[in-house]
Amino acid sequence: MDWKLFITTFWIVFLAELGDKTQLTAMVMTAKSHKMWTVFLSASLALVLVTFLGVLISDAFASFVPEHIIKKISGISFLIIGLLILLNKI
Repeated sequence: MDWKLFITTFWIVFLAELGDKTQLTAMVMTAKSHKMWTVFLSASLALVLVTFLGVLISDAFASFVPEHIIKKISGISFLIIGLLILLNKI
């Protein structure tokens, strides 16, 4: 296992997920239901599944698209999403 990649990925995802709508949704669901473990387990499973699908699709995509093109597509996508958020279109 590449521990440097593991730790870097962990911290990037951890910091990116702090205070996002998924975390806020889990907080609301817990407050409404008072069933902390059910919400924790189901939210964790959902995040694991979404992450797995993202990695699986990315791995397949990266096998036939060069890395520099993927980076450009990602950067442009983030810029477009940021602009749409800024203009209140999303």
